[in-house]
Amino acid sequence: MRSSYGLFRRGFGLALLAGLAATASAPASAQIFLNSPNFQSGPIEPNDPLVGLPLPGANPAEYRAHLIWNLRAGLNVAALACQFSPYLRTVANYNGILAHHHRELAGAYTTLEGYFRRTAGRTGPRRFDDYSTQTYNNFSTLQGQRGFCQTAARISKEALATRKGELFQLGQARIRELRNSLRPFYDSYSFTSVPIRLPPITFAQRDCSRLARRERRECEG
Repeated sequence: MRSSYGLFRRGFGLALLAGLAATASAPASAQIFLNSPNFQSGPIEPNDPLVGLPLPGANPAEYRAHLIWNLRAGLNVAALACQFSPYLRTVANYNGILAHHHRELAGAYTTLEGYFRRTAGRTGPRRFDDYSTQTYNNFSTLQGQRGFCQTAARISKEALATRKGELFQLGQARIRELRNSLRPFYDSYSFTSVPIRLPPITFAQRDCSRLARRERRECEG
């Protein structure tokens, strides 16, 4: 029998992303903006509507899995959508997160699978697929892509440095910021004008005395 984690890996394209990761360049920085956007952050409860789609009747463990799954989905979208900047390393970092936090991610998958089976019966698997698809779609952005990509890259780096079993705590601290980063942000530029002092322009007098009469008149005129 295949494990839930095996289905999780097969269903969400780990092999494809691993191939993409091999082409990523080594980073110099994950900074895209001249002035970093300040997306509102702060702790969030797993059942907060900002986390993701509603889960009617979910218990605390299911809401916990829901938060982890939304964090993973957001970073997965970033891995696919942010490859315009190799410095962000969204693909390599996402694959590292799958490997580093595989037990917690597999547990979230199993818990959510159980929630939809419990609340939707035989249609549970289809409802879970719909939930996952919509969760991905809710992280798509066009005008806010750069802010989302930079924020996701920083959260991915932090996730790699987070101890195993503590991905949920990271999600509680950062998913509000990840959601807020989907809004457009534009760099503000300022230029300082410094006057340049140039020497006065002078024109040399033409010597018209040696010209013929008509040409001299034109020259002097």
